[in-house]
Amino acid sequence: MLAARGLGRRYRGVVALDGVDVELGAGESVALIGPNGAGKTTLLTILAGVTRATAGAVQWAEGAVRTVGWVPQRPALYQRLTPRENLRLFAGLERAPDPEALADELIARADLGAFADRPAGTLSTGTIQRLNLAIALAGRPSVLLLDEPTATLSPDQRHRLWEWLGALREEGMALLFSTQSVDEAMRRADRMLVLTGGRLLFSGTSEEMVSAHGIGAGADAEAAELAFMRLVGAGEDGA
Repeated sequence: MLAARGLGRRYRGVVALDGVDVELGAGESVALIGPNGAGKTTLLTILAGVTRATAGAVQWAEGAVRTVGWVPQRPALYQRLTPRENLRLFAGLERAPDPEALADELIARADLGAFADRPAGTLSTGTIQRLNLAIALAGRPSVLLLDEPTATLSPDQRHRLWEWLGALREEGMALLFSTQSVDEAMRRADRMLVLTGGRLLFSGTSEEMVSAHGIGAGADAEAAELAFMRLVGAGEDGA
């Protein structure tokens, strides 16, 4: 569906991203993992069109719907507006034929009915994150980018969010999400991309990562985390 080749980004001589390749297929979920400052957010913002790449290009498959939804870690919404007002506003900005109807649809889908007419600034963290995601869907995207979407959520809120994201995948939407949890990457992604220092160190499944960089056999969360730490440590030593 979408392929990025050789993406790079420099900030005043500092390399934030260095020749990274990414591919996403319809209905696929891919995790971006790496330490703080690895380049995960930079990569996501380039793909979202928020940040300009200084090298490389993004290409879409023929016939693909070329629309990206962006879910930043800090919710991009208006705290004084209600969820209904926020969704109508963003639906209008996305030039939806009927912003009011789309807002109502997204309120139902995000299970925001009980909170639809309260100021967004009064809502819980989990409810805000559902609204954040609903806003990203206002443009009817085929690819959804999420920056650590569960970092501030409780276990039940995380479960609820992933149920919704799973339903979107079943409809053919591709997901690319960043996380610092190897366990979450294993459970929620088909593949993982490991970044450090702006460079792509690994692309593949958790089993492949353990096989190539782990100690012994096995593909449980502990084995994958040990393999990840060895991989990142080796990458940092070679940076």
